Amino acid sequence: MAGRRVNVNVGVLGHIDSGKTALARALSTTGSTAAFDKQPQSRERGITLDLGFSCFSVPLPARLRSAVPAPHSAPEAGPDSGEPQLQFTLVDCPGHASLIRTIIGGAQIIDLMMLVIDVTKGMQTQSAECLVIGQIACQKLIVVLNKVDLLAEGKRQAAIDKMVKKMQKTLENTKFQGAPIIAVAAKPGGPEAPDTEAPQGISELIELLTSQISIPTRDPSGPFLMSVDHCFSIKGQGTVMTGTILSGSISLGDSVEIPALKVVKKVKSIQMFHMPVTSAMQGDRIGICVTQFDPKQLERGLVCTPESLHTVHAALISVEKIPYFRAPLQTKAKFHITVGHETVMGRLMFFSPAPDNFDHEPVLDTFDFSKEYLFQEQYLCKDLVAAAANSGQANEKVGQAAEGQYPRQQWALVEFEKPVTCPRLCLVIGSRLDSDIHANMCRLAFHGILLHGLEDKNYPDSLLPRLRVYKLKHKHGLVERVIDNYSVIGRSLFKKETNIQLFVGLKVQLSTGELGVIDSSFGQSGKFKIHIPGGLSLESKKILTLSLKKRCRASGGEVAKQEEGMERPETTQHVTLSLSFKRYIFDTHKRMVQSP
Repeated sequence: MAGRRVNVNVGVLGHIDSGKTALARALSTTGSTAAFDKQPQSRERGITLDLGFSCFSVPLPARLRSAVPAPHSAPEAGPDSGEPQLQFTLVDCPGHASLIRTIIGGAQIIDLMMLVIDVTKGMQTQSAECLVIGQIACQKLIVVLNKVDLLAEGKRQAAIDKMVKKMQKTLENTKFQGAPIIAVAAKPGGPEAPDTEAPQGISELIELLTSQISIPTRDPSGPFLMSVDHCFSIKGQGTVMTGTILSGSISLGDSVEIPALKVVKKVKSIQMFHMPVTSAMQGDRIGICVTQFDPKQLERGLVCTPESLHTVHAALISVEKIPYFRAPLQTKAKFHITVGHETVMGRLMFFSPAPDNFDHEPVLDTFDFSKEYLFQEQYLCKDLVAAAANSGQANEKVGQAAEGQYPRQQWALVEFEKPVTCPRLCLVIGSRLDSDIHANMCRLAFHGILLHGLEDKNYPDSLLPRLRVYKLKHKHGLVERVIDNYSVIGRSLFKKETNIQLFVGLKVQLSTGELGVIDSSFGQSGKFKIHIPGGLSLESKKILTLSLKKRCRASGGEVAKQEEGMERPETTQHVTLSLSFKRYIFDTHKRMVQSP
């Protein structure tokens, strides 16, 4: 076991100017080529503009030694270490609201999240957004109260205790309830202070991180997939891509594909924080040098085993609304869709199980094309259903959330404005990034899992007809008169210009209880003939006859009374007709289907 190193990825997230980069610097012993705001633009503006990576190591705790990967796949810990090491790779995410795309990309490669809070300010807008991202993408959280050196010494502990209570309250309704909270001063005196003043609380934070971390299951098998976040060239050697391995493993001499460029390159060398290694596996942070290409062509993206990834023009995703997003999720609305490090605009269509299947257990690893699904005008959630019930709104606005019920799982068809390359079952996050960044509101709208990608550019014709999403249609009309015991004439169900022939054979329900079948059109005004297979009951005939007599009387001698505002007596005697059917959204023949 001697000499092996186990890597875990720790995200450093929080509001702008909360001291994230200073914290990463105080913790780290080694920085990557993109650590600590090395970009000229970052230094010029004094803020983090991109993901930064650095690391530090501690002896691997005894409780984690059983999780150490097999010797052939684990990188060496280096000459100075005779015992296995636990390497913490810190992913320093920007905090500015306009860089939320980068933050989301960084959050998807972490095993634990440090939420950095300026103790003098508490939770701020981007702190809250980072907490939301953490709930989606991460399982463990540590809250770091930074800048405690700015608190008055005599009142410092009281102020820290007060902020701890506030943060505990904030975390109460999240998956991170009870998460540890620790106070530090990563850069006493602020950014301009001399480095001679030692950070406070860093050793305690390292102890806390070591106690809280667990080694995720790392699987070296399967296709290699790496999320690339930086790319640069080294003269005389080639082009280096740095990133985190999402799945599989890589070794010297392997061939890798860059799908965005449609090229395959050979791996010439691999490094892990400046240390050469011969192989790396899922979860490792590495740089791979390949034969030369222009690094400007690949700012960030994916690298994979050749032909293991596909480009999709649309996708079917499982959807879950983020409760802090205040607006409804409407069908046909456009959102910023983030898949890995890529963010593109996409238009959504929401759908749910059929009402009888609302309680079925969610399935998050496949999409079943053999089932029927119910179209929704918008994503159904508790608040929406309750509001519709209280206001007495028709189900048309909230879909088929009958009797206050809503489905346990919902889906969406996402149609991308430009194709994206991504693995199946990857995380998808939908946002409204065009919202005012100064408004105190959550811009993250929903998250989900990509269950099925539509690769054919002509998917509306080739693939969507397989998707059995239907709308429930309801039409209402009146029985105008009786022809005989088995036939009546109906009206007000169709417009005058409707081709009634399309509806022949469909069943209609009379309010008197009989079931009828549309037989043919009747005249040119939208009327139609209905056949009653079981015949009209005596009671129904009586009602229809009485209604007809009153209509005749009204038209013959009571016109004046009607003009004075009296109701026509026929209104209470109408026999109504109801026609219900399904129409499948993507059925090219636009057929109407009724249940047997």
